Amino acid sequence: MGAAALVAAVSLLGIGCDAHAPDAHTTAAAASAPAPAPVQAGAQAGTQVQGAPDAKSFTTSGPLVAEQQADISAERGGRIVGIAVEIGDRVKAGQVLAQLDDRALRSTAEAQQARIASAQAAVREWEAEEASARASLRRADSMRADKIISEEDWERAKYRVDETIAEVARYRSEEAAAAADSNTANLQLEQSRIVAPFAGVVGRSSARMAQEVKTGDVLFWITAEGPLRVLFTVPESAMAAFTVGARLELTTADYPGLRQEGRILRVSPVVDPASGSVQVVGAVVSPSPKLKPGMQMQVRLAP
Repeated sequence: MGAAALVAAVSLLGIGCDAHAPDAHTTAAAASAPAPAPVQAGAQAGTQVQGAPDAKSFTTSGPLVAEQQADISAERGGRIVGIAVEIGDRVKAGQVLAQLDDRALRSTAEAQQARIASAQAAVREWEAEEASARASLRRADSMRADKIISEEDWERAKYRVDETIAEVARYRSEEAAAAADSNTANLQLEQSRIVAPFAGVVGRSSARMAQEVKTGDVLFWITAEGPLRVLFTVPESAMAAFTVGARLELTTADYPGLRQEGRILRVSPVVDPASGSVQVVGAVVSPSPKLKPGMQMQVRLAP
């Protein structure tokens, strides 16, 4: 091979090596270049992905509730003959709210008491007869042993004892039945008095004079005045800051200048998958007299 041909072959070999194997400087530059940022699923060009909300500036709202609130229903059917309270009245536990007509029940209860008294008198009378019959039987036993009386006379003395025992049992059973009927009548009399189960305020009333009600009809709604709680939810992304004992600041549009202190009392351990939020219960500390159950409060973590 000539010298010119050898030079040409060497040149072609060098060009082929440069095309497939980068030099050391090129390799180092590629290794030091930053990797491209991953694209978040669902993100589109020109859309900025929002981060988690700042828990300190997060504000939500929720209603004020009392620990005790209840619908007061009629426990039996009847006609309302008396209403003792109105909306806004404060009541004590056991206070009568309304009265159903109980005249027939009172008559029944009195009749059952008379029936009990009659049965008790009959029991006492037959117990005395039983004691006398037993004494006669003891004498008959002795006379029978001495063959002074006939077997027929002894049988009559024995029958008399059995008869008095049966009569005592019968009237005791009558007394028990009358007592059970009396208890039923007294229970219905108690159910004629619609009473407050705890101290509080009458929030709603649907009772009207002469109204015919059925068992289960709601006539009043009673709410205690305290302690007050505020119910609200926070998103899962902010719940780490809403821990039990954390201080809250409560405000309401009803009284713009009012700043009420609160503390987190309970936090639900379960995240609602539909809303991605958790339920929180806050206690209102030394509530202002202006605050009432049912008011809507703005809630945020205290600064």
